Amino acid sequence: MKIIAVYSSKGGVGKTATAVNLAHVAVREGGRVLLCDLDPQGAASFYYRIKPKKSFNRSLLLRGRFEDHIRATDYAGLDLLPAHFSFRNLDIALRDEKRSKKRKILADLLDPLAAEYDYAVLDCPPNLTVLSEHIVTAADRVVTPVIPTTLSLLALDQLLKLLKKIECQRGKVLAFFSMVERRKSMHVQLMKTYGGYPMFLKTFVPFMAEIEKMGITRQPVGAGGQQSVAFKAYHLLWQEIKQRGAA
Repeated sequence: MKIIAVYSSKGGVGKTATAVNLAHVAVREGGRVLLCDLDPQGAASFYYRIKPKKSFNRSLLLRGRFEDHIRATDYAGLDLLPAHFSFRNLDIALRDEKRSKKRKILADLLDPLAAEYDYAVLDCPPNLTVLSEHIVTAADRVVTPVIPTTLSLLALDQLLKLLKKIECQRGKVLAFFSMVERRKSMHVQLMKTYGGYPMFLKTFVPFMAEIEKMGITRQPVGAGGQQSVAFKAYHLLWQEIKQRGAA
């Protein structure tokens, strides 16, 4: 099972839309996917119309007693571990765990599921905490959306510093430009400046109303079978991610 973390310390860059749609694309190709909603805001769970059971919480997750709380989605092959409000303190709980030093708690929690799924896609909260260290350690690939703006590039730089600090492989980072608006000269210029860096994927995802409307439709783009521009963008993105070691 490959672990694909969709992560950025910056909010509003398209992490959840990316995680939700990549998971859906992978399933359409025949993969077995577990989408883990680690963000206490629960946007990925919302998109898939799933709420956690009342008995679920952060403590059960950290004790590895969460399999009964994994829920099937409307899409065969795609299961979801829903977010819980108690996840807001997940980083504090991880810091207090004695086994936290090696930053392998998240990897160890997912390991028993390796035979059941081809991919675990992690929708990660926008922060730079102990939880982030466990996420990037567990992940085979860290997919990070970057809006072509200075603050978003700063978040990418912070991610690279984090990897260096915890002695994690820089090569697992796959960045791509997200929410691109080609009418904006800054977007065009920054993509020209940074797009040639090896960590950047060639595929980019434009800013599209269809993606914004996921909050209304509460389903991945292209879920109705239509080959929309947004679906094609995520499909191409997934192909490139697989080519870069996630297959």
